[in-house]
Amino acid sequence: MGKVVEEEDTKPQQAIRSIDKELMDDLDTLYKKTDELDLKRELDLKHELDLKQKKYQRGDGAKLEGLKDKKLRGQLAAREELIGQSANVAAKAEKWLNSVNTGYLEAEGIEKTWNYKNQDIVRSVDMLSSKKAIDLVLPELGPYTMDYTANGRYMAMAGRKGHLAIIDTQTLKQIKEFQVRETVRDVAFFHNELYFAAAQKKYTYIYNNHGIELHCLKEHGAVQKLQFMRNHFLLATINKFGQLRYQDVTTGFMVSNFRTGLGRCDVMQVNPFNAVVGLGHSCGKVTMWKPTSAVPLVKMQCHHGPISAIAHHPGGNLMATAGLDGKIKLWDLRKFEVLKTYYRHAKTLDFSQNGLLAIGNGSRVQIWKDNGDQDYGRYMNHDIAKGYQVGEAKFQPYEDVLCLGHTMGISTILVPGSGEANFDTYVANPFETKKQRREKEIKSLLDKLPPETVMLNPTKIGTLKPARKKEKPSQKELEAEKEDAVVAVKLAPRKKKTKGRSKPSKIESKKQESIMKAKRPYLDQQMKEEESRKKLKVSEEVQLPKALARFARKKAAVS
Repeated sequence: MGKVVEEEDTKPQQAIRSIDKELMDDLDTLYKKTDELDLKRELDLKHELDLKQKKYQRGDGAKLEGLKDKKLRGQLAAREELIGQSANVAAKAEKWLNSVNTGYLEAEGIEKTWNYKNQDIVRSVDMLSSKKAIDLVLPELGPYTMDYTANGRYMAMAGRKGHLAIIDTQTLKQIKEFQVRETVRDVAFFHNELYFAAAQKKYTYIYNNHGIELHCLKEHGAVQKLQFMRNHFLLATINKFGQLRYQDVTTGFMVSNFRTGLGRCDVMQVNPFNAVVGLGHSCGKVTMWKPTSAVPLVKMQCHHGPISAIAHHPGGNLMATAGLDGKIKLWDLRKFEVLKTYYRHAKTLDFSQNGLLAIGNGSRVQIWKDNGDQDYGRYMNHDIAKGYQVGEAKFQPYEDVLCLGHTMGISTILVPGSGEANFDTYVANPFETKKQRREKEIKSLLDKLPPETVMLNPTKIGTLKPARKKEKPSQKELEAEKEDAVVAVKLAPRKKKTKGRSKPSKIESKKQESIMKAKRPYLDQQMKEEESRKKLKVSEEVQLPKALARFARKKAAVS
């Protein structure tokens, strides 16, 4: 009986042990899986930080193996370590601090984002954002054009009939408003909100934020469009005669004055990547200019009709053009090729900081979004009041706002995802104080770039100049080389020959032979150059048609 009881007692214990063993096995597998997941997350995070770190690296590291100077090698090694640490810190800051991402409209099911009306978006957002959608109805002073400061805080608006005003977009307060009582075609802020230029009927005027006239630029003439290059402190203008001028606003010096030679031009846009000015002409061509070249860097036949609008992507490699032939084209500026062609009319184009494209025509505005691989499609639609004609559309920097200048005033609409969410206070600070503004102005003046730095590929700045091809030696250099070869032959030591072979006549004949051998390569090269010159002259002779051949001057016959 005792043995049976012991066996019965051991069965539950065995069951418990088996259950414990299974639980332990499950826990072991769970721990292994969690360890694998943690390891995978760490590897993914490390890979992401490595990718971000490459963006902040200052080129390839220095090769220290071949350096013999120990002191220099130690200094360079410490410098490379410091650069790596700073890049790592910057990558971590971008990962963990800049956690705000842009949010676009997302539709559910079969809904489309372009069916959402702006009134519905305004009702759905917070109170602070809803106040950014405004309508300023000024029917007697339009059509209107506008410009924003680099930080997007202030907006300058100009009515065609002489109305000028500056508005603080955060508080919606009017800084200054005045009437110049003549036609105003365009307006452009300088480096901050304290100064702006207005293209008026005859001349271009510079005002401060109190409405006081500071300068009258008579040399520019009747300007159609204004653009300010903030890094170079250059004011670029194009007048009705097709003259492009660059003026330095810090010294007042006229940097350059070019004739485009393609007639009247009223379409101008500066590429934010390389500060190259793009002009759209009535012949369908787009030309690109820099201040130090009297001829265009690029001349492209973009459309079969006049150009109506140009816009540059903030990345600098994408350009959108619109023409009166009813086409909108996207161009790759690295290869100067067409990427996409859309059959639509557009009077105004503008890219946002995140790559959205605003297209205005008539009383309708469309916003297109990149669906991948530069394939733009509809994102939003907005119809302003019937009869209002959109003249200009411009995105507000660092805000999800699109400003529309039309015949009856100014309107702003909300465009989710258009503005950059993370601003760099060293580049542009929408909340800067007066002290910060003064410091930034001094720093920007000290960092002012010369006009020579404007080029199609600004990444070439700071690189080594490529080695020049070896030029052909001049005639004097060839003669000097030939004389040196002859002298070297004459001064060469003479071998002692056997008896009968050292006669003076034989010595002289051998010397002349060696001199001719030394001269022969130079003589052959000279004969080849003369033959090529004769062939070039023959090819350059104009071949007259048969009907005019009898009028050609006949060469005198050689007797």
